[in-house]
Amino acid sequence: MFIKVMFGAGCSVLVNTSCRLVNLTAHLRQKAGLPPDATIALLAEDGNLVSLEEDLKEGASRAQTMGNSLLKERAIYVLVRIIKGEDMASTRYESLLENLDDHYPELAEELRRLSGLSSVGHNWRKRMGTRRGRHEQSPTSRPRKGPD
Repeated sequence: MFIKVMFGAGCSVLVNTSCRLVNLTAHLRQKAGLPPDATIALLAEDGNLVSLEEDLKEGASRAQTMGNSLLKERAIYVLVRIIKGEDMASTRYESLLENLDDHYPELAEELRRLSGLSSVGHNWRKRMGTRRGRHEQSPTSRPRKGPD
């Protein structure tokens, strides 16, 4: 069966899950332009985060895991990059779908929660970025006078 994976500026790809997880993750990394060592996961529309890496690191027998054993057929997923924190820093989850807040605000909130970020702080920063009534305007350009 197939799933739809969204990433980038509204890009999506249909992926056959009837293959080994190793092949599925390599294909997704290639499509998204990620390095081969990038840690990725898929975030389902219901907010369930499916790590595609943990199973691969648990041993050779897990390398035979099929994608359809972890993923729901005909579902839509958002590609997520997992950035492991060093020392005591927490792990961050970064959506690879641009403007996730616009497409799936609930999923953006879930990624902030998983990353340990406060949604209140995020909304405050978002609101403070634009001040009402103060729009930066570029200087008006005058038309060039050509030879008559």
